[in-house]
Amino acid sequence: MSSRLIVLRGGGDLATGVAARLFHCGFDVVVTEIAQPLAVRRLVALSEAVYRNEVVIEDLRGRLVESAGQALQTIKEGVIPVLVDPSAESCNTLQPLAVVDCRMLKRAPESGVDPAPFVVGLGPGFTAGMDCHVVIETNRGHYLGRVIREGTTEKDTGVPGKVGGQAARRVLRAPVDGILQERAELGTIVKEGDIIAEVDGQAVRAPFDGALRGLLPGGTHVTQGLKIGDVDPRGDVKICSLISEKSLAIAGGVLEALLSQPGIRTALGQ
Repeated sequence: MSSRLIVLRGGGDLATGVAARLFHCGFDVVVTEIAQPLAVRRLVALSEAVYRNEVVIEDLRGRLVESAGQALQTIKEGVIPVLVDPSAESCNTLQPLAVVDCRMLKRAPESGVDPAPFVVGLGPGFTAGMDCHVVIETNRGHYLGRVIREGTTEKDTGVPGKVGGQAARRVLRAPVDGILQERAELGTIVKEGDIIAEVDGQAVRAPFDGALRGLLPGGTHVTQGLKIGDVDPRGDVKICSLISEKSLAIAGGVLEALLSQPGIRTALGQ
């Protein structure tokens, strides 16, 4: 049993930024996921291990495991285990110091869940003191990454933050319900009008020139309006495989929240 273990619920790009900060600061990390993760920025998402068994993101290595016991063994190898465990039942065995809910559900989490002595929630839907101990602001702007110890974050606007002068247009959404088929390679440059994917025969085209930073895997069943991809207008393919500044800012808030707890500092020998 690890005495410095943090469980992250969800392994998308924001969660991966959190995992990186915690891992580099001496915490052990386990990621729990659903059976078919819907992370769009797969090149920087530990959840991709569910599909590929093992992933490398910058200097992090993530590996799919089958049990809490295997997760603990994998930690000893310096690898972040990813466990399919939607309800985080493995916390009963792992007994983490804290749980960070990175699922970005944008609604209140399920009731009656008390998986750890300290729970951090990311983004809208959480209320500090009710369904978690602290909340981290995830909205771009002046408050990004702040630790909220009472109340909740800014409301979900439904509008993506502006990157390279583009906001809503950079997000690709499913035109209809159906099975997604990839027509462009993730992490490459696309031109305006290029077909990036198809859903039930309907094309999803690049809205402008840029780098294809996000795209759900082929074969995924999607619903109309679901976010399926992301084009970065800055056109720098290196960005596609680097953890974002937003993820790292949020991770800094998580780190502050954790280290503000005397019991957690004691567990780390600080």
